[in-house]
Formats: sequence, structure tokens, C-alpha cells
Amino acid sequence: MVYKLLAELVMLLHFGFIVFAVLGALLVMHWPRLVWLHLPVVLWAIAIEFYGGICPLTPLENWLRIMEDESGYAEGFVAHYLGAVIYPGEITASIGIMLGVGVLMINLVLYGWIIKRRLHRRSR
Repeated sequence: MVYKLLAELVMLLHFGFIVFAVLGALLVMHWPRLVWLHLPVVLWAIAIEFYGGICPLTPLENWLRIMEDESGYAEGFVAHYLGAVIYPGEITASIGIMLGVGVLMINLVLYGWIIKRRLHRRSR
């Protein structure tokens, strides 16, 4: 039971990491020093998608599930939990690149908006 609970916590952490990578700039708007944590997270998330890597949290969660006598999964976190909902087929390299570009574009727009807001405030 302990391994299952730990696996679920890792899964929640992984999901939180993804949400933070995509939308963390909204938190940076209120807490500017958070940028030093958010930017490396964004770069990591984009790199994982561009290079088709697997986040270290995926094998950790798999190991915990196996220790609890549950079956793990071979594909990555996004493919396993969100892929079937977002994409009916498997997540290919080109889809991974599109996801990485999506994360990049969302963050460029959000950071552009944050910078524009700050410049506008300073010009008053």
C-alpha cells in the first residue's frame, strides 16, 4: 500500500510539473523571483519533448507500481495518462516536437505579456 501511495504522489508531482512548465509564468507574474525556478523547468520540458526523452519521474513511478504488484507502463507519462485523450494514436516524434513548440509558444506569449506589463507600469 505504501508503494501505491508513493506512486500516486509521484504521478501528481509529475502532473504538477507539467502544469507548472506550461502555465508557471502566471505565477511568475505575482512572484517574480520564481522565474529562476520556472525557466529551467520550461527548458527541461521542451528538451524532453524535442528529443523524445523520458522524464526520470516516469521510471520512478513505474518502479513503485511494480513494487506494489501493479503493472507499470512502457511509454512516457504524457502518452500514458493524457495521450489517449489528446491523441487517439501514439505520440510520435513529430507530435512530441509539436508539444515542445506549444510549451515554448505559450511561455513566450506569457513572458511577453509580463514584460509588456512591467514596462507599461514603469513608464507611468
